[in-house]
Amino acid sequence: MSAPVKGPASYFPSIEKKYGRPIAEWKDLIRASPLTRHMELVAWLKSEHGLGHGHANALVAHTLAETR
Repeated sequence: MSAPVKGPASYFPSIEKKYGRPIAEWKDLIRASPLTRHMELVAWLKSEHGLGHGHANALVAHTLAETR
């Protein structure tokens, strides 16, 4: 039996279900944004794409951690 997913990735199934876009597409949007700071990106996802704070935060945290 595999271990349950923890951290920001644990939000991914609900993000895909609620907003109808795959996680890879959200990550591409984040990477293509001219914004670079965590909270700027979170605010942008909330205002421009209608994501909730937790979902936006999880996507940004996971995406930025990949590039570091």
